[in-house]
Amino acid sequence: MADERALLFPHGQLPGSLELAFVGDSVYDLYVRSALVKRGGRVNDLNRAAVARVNAHAQCESLKRILPLLSPEESAVVRRAHNARQSPTKNADPGEYHYATALEALVGYLYLTGQKQRLTQLLSLSTEMEGSIDAL
Repeated sequence: MADERALLFPHGQLPGSLELAFVGDSVYDLYVRSALVKRGGRVNDLNRAAVARVNAHAQCESLKRILPLLSPEESAVVRRAHNARQSPTKNADPGEYHYATALEALVGYLYLTGQKQRLTQLLSLSTEMEGSIDAL
């Protein structure tokens, strides 16, 4: 894993917590949307279901489901992102927003370090859905 990081990032350092969350947000969204498409339905219904699952409250709950399963390194990523200085959106609860950012940072970390099997495992457990990141 350290070799992969050295190839992806200068001096083997990962991006900051908010940059990890920036990437993780897209990966999480793609996973949820792919799971919803597998279930089928009209696009309007799929979009409503995606919006209901990809928001601060739902992501906060997702992170709480997997917190006990995280390795020390994964927990450190979550802790740093949770404590990162940021301004929640006006409609989000600040506590939930910080947890959502922490989940996104974890997803971004696992994705960028090439830990796709672990990422898929945690996404499946956290969302209680079977999606896919294989296209990434």
